[in-house]
Amino acid sequence: MAHTQEQLIALETALTKGEKRVTFGDKTVEYRTVDELKAAIEMVKRDLHNQAVASGLWPGTPRQIRITTSKGF
Repeated sequence: MAHTQEQLIALETALTKGEKRVTFGDKTVEYRTVDELKAAIEMVKRDLHNQAVASGLWPGTPRQIRITTSKGF
């Protein structure tokens, strides 16, 4: 599922207010524990990062190119 920045903001706002119920548009989700809410926030952050990498907005894994030379002796 593709997550949005608005969903991340709503989750983080609920966490800072101490709420366990989050509403996204017409859907409401109630988390049982704060740890479950924190896990949802991390999942959304990870998904947003993966979306940014896939679209080219964020660089992916850095590459290294190693060049070795010798004089041929």
